[in-house]
Amino acid sequence: MSLTSLPNSEDLKGQKIIISGGGIGGASGALALAQRGAEVTLYERAPEFKEVGAGLQIGPHGVKMLEKWGLKERVFAAGYLPKEMQFRDAITTETILTMDFGEEFKEHYGAPYLVIHRSDLLAILVEAAQEAGATLVNGIHVHDAVKDDEGVTVEIEHREGEDNSGKGKREFVRADLLVAFDGTHSAFRKKIAQDEPVPSAYVAYRGTSPLAEDEAMKDLNAVVGYIGPRCHFIQYPLRGGELLNQVAVFQSPRYLDSLVSGDEVPEDWGNNEEFKNAFDHTNEFIQSRLGRMWLNTWWQMADREPLQDWVVNDRIIVMGDAAHPPLQYLASGAVMAMEDSECLALYASQAAAQGELNWGEVLRDVSAERAPRCARIQTTGRFWGELWHVDGISRLIRNETFRAAEGTGWFKYADWLWDYDADRREYLKDPSKGDLPAELQEWEYNIHKISRQRDSKETDELTV
Repeated sequence: MSLTSLPNSEDLKGQKIIISGGGIGGASGALALAQRGAEVTLYERAPEFKEVGAGLQIGPHGVKMLEKWGLKERVFAAGYLPKEMQFRDAITTETILTMDFGEEFKEHYGAPYLVIHRSDLLAILVEAAQEAGATLVNGIHVHDAVKDDEGVTVEIEHREGEDNSGKGKREFVRADLLVAFDGTHSAFRKKIAQDEPVPSAYVAYRGTSPLAEDEAMKDLNAVVGYIGPRCHFIQYPLRGGELLNQVAVFQSPRYLDSLVSGDEVPEDWGNNEEFKNAFDHTNEFIQSRLGRMWLNTWWQMADREPLQDWVVNDRIIVMGDAAHPPLQYLASGAVMAMEDSECLALYASQAAAQGELNWGEVLRDVSAERAPRCARIQTTGRFWGELWHVDGISRLIRNETFRAAEGTGWFKYADWLWDYDADRREYLKDPSKGDLPAELQEWEYNIHKISRQRDSKETDELTV
């Protein structure tokens, strides 16, 4: 099926599907499945649908899905189409790579590049899912689920009700399928993996402000990333150019010290005291922007190890951040969850159209397609982040490598990420596509390396 349009179908008519989690992934899943005729009920534990943070970036593969779901005009009106992406050295501010998002880019990938406020995208997806016939319910927490031969029984708890009269009430609801988009701390991931989030030692501060009132930035029409030793700084417009989104990210010395020593990590690592001096080594321009960051909250950045199988059982699957929470360096977290949604809805509707809908088989195919791709995005994101933050001679080599990529053409480095269509089933056919390129096979994530060297008492070789 083409990615250009999706007329509503009744392929999944009669299938009752429950989604746990009302973020971008859950709302996308509700929309994609409801558009195929499924009877979808989404439960979100919070009293309202709300995204934490500010801007997010959506590559052309994500834009094509939004267009397929009939949302192109809405997201373009709410977001911003940047002219280009610039990587600049955070010490000198010189541009080392410009990725032009003009006509050649749009022709190559079939769609433009979009930036949009997280809350705006979620609101659009929620509205569209409801228009497609999905039922979205706030104040309900999905506790557990048990499958049987006929479907799945889902245990839910009412966290909010009129006058709190229903608060704490538990009940059981039936469905054919449960899709767990219940986030990084997923209750359902625990059924298939006994793991914990992996902190990166990096922390993000964010801020938005009126763009027109900012004399130094009022003409900004691009995504600009300043990358430097142990830090980076991102800027781009939002909401049609009304807002300026800025993100300041740095490595926490206190977290790193605790990781090296093996001591308990302070809960407030990355706090305001660390932020105050974290960019002293960067260009004066970057330092001049830091006063616009929100100081009342900061985001300790973590991911998880790639999960090889997302299927809990034949009636339950984990998706989105429950399956593959990434670091932010490839700007792909939201799009990965959208891809999950479209892949599940697509494979299920294709099986149903052929009279062969077996949820166990569908879930295994979805996992076999999505898990290798998301594993590569997670692992490449770790590598990409380390490349951004190198120092000394490595920084100079990195800069020259970026310049060379612009000269010889950079599409070949991004095609694996931005030229994706679940309908091709390319990872299902060849799981090795989820591996890092051969040239990077010997690379080791620095967080892993530090932990390994510390635990093996290789103190003389400890790499920080």
